[in-house]
Amino acid sequence: MNFTLLAAAAPAPGASGGMSGGMGQIIMLVLIIVVFYFFMIRPQMKKQKDAKKFVESIKKGDKIVTIGGIFGKIVEVQDTAYMIEVEGGNRLKILKSAISMENSASLNKETPAA
Repeated sequence: MNFTLLAAAAPAPGASGGMSGGMGQIIMLVLIIVVFYFFMIRPQMKKQKDAKKFVESIKKGDKIVTIGGIFGKIVEVQDTAYMIEVEGGNRLKILKSAISMENSASLNKETPAA
């Protein structure tokens, strides 16, 4: 019984219209890729560019927060690292990639107002 229903629903072998279904799938796939690009890939690339610009703009005397939550003040700028001074006068050498852009930016915004 199920076989007869499937045979009745299937298009005739010589009928046209089979290509439009394939073309519709291709168009849908392209639209999905475009949506992924504009809503996921492009914002991520922009965020990475902003983070890199922020890290490169840090100079001696700026206050920062590392990804691990360490608060410090930039004492020395090196090629791939920063020397920071933390509470108690201790100095730590950290990689530039270890700086949290969001937390450091909010820390520097709060400091002048306080």
